[in-house]
Amino acid sequence: MNVRKIITIVDETLTEGGRPVEPVARIAVVAAIIENPWAGQGFVEDLSSGIDSTASEVGALLAPRVMEALGAPLQAYGKAAIVGLRGEIEHGSALIHTLKFGDHFRRAANASTLLPAVEKRGPAGVAFDIPLKHFTDATIRSHHQSFEVRVADAPHADEILIALAGATQGRPQQRLAPLASEQ
Repeated sequence: MNVRKIITIVDETLTEGGRPVEPVARIAVVAAIIENPWAGQGFVEDLSSGIDSTASEVGALLAPRVMEALGAPLQAYGKAAIVGLRGEIEHGSALIHTLKFGDHFRRAANASTLLPAVEKRGPAGVAFDIPLKHFTDATIRSHHQSFEVRVADAPHADEILIALAGATQGRPQQRLAPLASEQ
């Protein structure tokens, strides 16, 4: 795996709706901009060699960094793969939709749910929203949220931006009734 750069973003919401958020709501995103393992090969029928050589390694790189940047227990999480213009969306999906990648984050966070994801292809600087959901119960509405990310110089055409995001809580000042109240 060839990593060009790693980006860490920490966002703290102190007030929402004119009221203090206590404790402060924190979201951390760590993104690695890596060389697309299938770059320059044309259409690759079997993606397994690139998955085997990259997915676990990038998961192991990102998961502990998100937990460290968050600085508090994780309650919600998500992932992203943004593929440069010479790649296929399937290249990003191949790396993040495997237990080889996601289990690093699940173990680090003591989580049990599937990681919600976004995949897309775009030029350097493309904006994308990482969806987040509760780490043990995806039906908990308060933790359904998203976080917008943009890296000015990534991904290059032959790169993939792979990101993990974690949140210390659900949406600040959430007021929706639990899903069970509608069933």
